[in-house]
Amino acid sequence: MPRGDDGESVKTAPQPEARGKVTSTEVGLASWYGPPYAGRKGADGKVYNQNAMTAAHLTLPMGTIVRVTNLTNNQSVVVKITDRGPFVRGRIIDLSLAAAKETGVYRAGVAKVRVEAFASAPVVATAASLGGASKAVVPGGRWCVQIGAFLTQEDAITLKNDLVRRYTTAKVIEFAGPTGHWVRINLKSPDKGTAQQVAESIHVPDAEPYLIRLD
Repeated sequence: MPRGDDGESVKTAPQPEARGKVTSTEVGLASWYGPPYAGRKGADGKVYNQNAMTAAHLTLPMGTIVRVTNLTNNQSVVVKITDRGPFVRGRIIDLSLAAAKETGVYRAGVAKVRVEAFASAPVVATAASLGGASKAVVPGGRWCVQIGAFLTQEDAITLKNDLVRRYTTAKVIEFAGPTGHWVRINLKSPDKGTAQQVAESIHVPDAEPYLIRLD
């Protein structure tokens, strides 16, 4: 049985199979997430299992298979994108606990990695990932804008109420996450260009707008 970089024996979950051509490559910082996210539903609508070979990414389509290589030690792992994140500037992917141990990211906490995405069949977005929005397919994907995290619910609600007045055709929600309170704008026209324009128009102290792909 392999050992994680904490020295303890771990049961390695099977890695998904990487098929087809690499469609995109990016280099940046990876982190990992476990508790308090374990047992909660991810963006794909399924309960997050920290022992599965999965990861969170802001913009890759849900269900995309990616190979993540730690550029410090050249250890790599193949994972499926099942969640959205990381919501920290400069980081490009959040690995599950199991995937972090396979690549040596677990002990380091953060590591420079290469993320290679493989071609995959289109994945239909779930109602959970769309926040109750229509499942109609949009060329280029369905996008929203998320702002946070706020330390208090009052600050998030204040922003939500302001955005409801500004974007009357959008569905604006406030919700609590493990790291604080968030505000999300589900746009009537959820294409990437519209979402980008909205994100660039929002300026909130200590709270950054994120462009997130929903499908």
